[in-house]
Amino acid sequence: EHYLPYVKTYKRSWDSDRSMLQHHLLPVLGAKRLDEISERAISELLQDMRARGYAKGSCNRVLVLLKYMFKLAKKWNLAGSQVDPTENIKVVDPQNARERFLTAEETQRLRQAIENSPNVQLKHIVPLLLLTGARKRELLDAKWEDFDLERRNWRIPMTKSGKARHVPLSTAVLDILKSLPRWDGCPYVVPNPQTRRPFRSVFCSWNTARQEAGLAEVRMHDLRHSMASNLVNSGRSIYEVSKILGHSQIKTSQRYAHLAHETLLAAADAASSTWM
Repeated sequence: EHYLPYVKTYKRSWDSDRSMLQHHLLPVLGAKRLDEISERAISELLQDMRARGYAKGSCNRVLVLLKYMFKLAKKWNLAGSQVDPTENIKVVDPQNARERFLTAEETQRLRQAIENSPNVQLKHIVPLLLLTGARKRELLDAKWEDFDLERRNWRIPMTKSGKARHVPLSTAVLDILKSLPRWDGCPYVVPNPQTRRPFRSVFCSWNTARQEAGLAEVRMHDLRHSMASNLVNSGRSIYEVSKILGHSQIKTSQRYAHLAHETLLAAADAASSTWM
């Protein structure tokens, strides 16, 4: 009663919180007073989720939600909030970091597959994702008013972090943008040609194309990883990767640091070739 009305005023993902409350927390803890919720009860709730097949990441999200709720309860001085039973329960490493980068040869196979797609916008969507590092939803919802082609800048007004960010546009991206079909009264960059509205999903056409290219395991989000890989392997710094991809913390970009080391090794090998 206190938490949801509060987070609805600022949190974009408040509906996810409501769902976690309804499905995981309230059925187990909903009838208890705050001071009746013990550390053991929370641990058992999380263990039960794992036993029912929920991933570690899902359990972590429930725990983080509960931690935040107790923090706010204490801030609001609600009865029974003096002791936080979540204090000593730590989130676990989900160990689900997945890195998949497209090689140059794979990129060309995918390029051929999307050219043959019945979804005529897929041949624009995929390269724009790969060349900007944007998230899928950011591009599908993009409007022309957010693009400054003269300054080669794309302002994404609302990102995952809740803040606007700016994406530099390469000459290759500019060429794609200039070639895009436009419709009178339609403000969207890559809309569904039938509805003139953003695609709700492009999974079916993407899935067909990636299988045709022999890349069934490649996700559309891996295009963003591939952009990061290409940046690092071209000699750009982790800081530059972080800025272009819009990571809120530099540590998020550190997963690509090993690629920088490989680039340096290649440079060292090239330098030593004069001796060999």
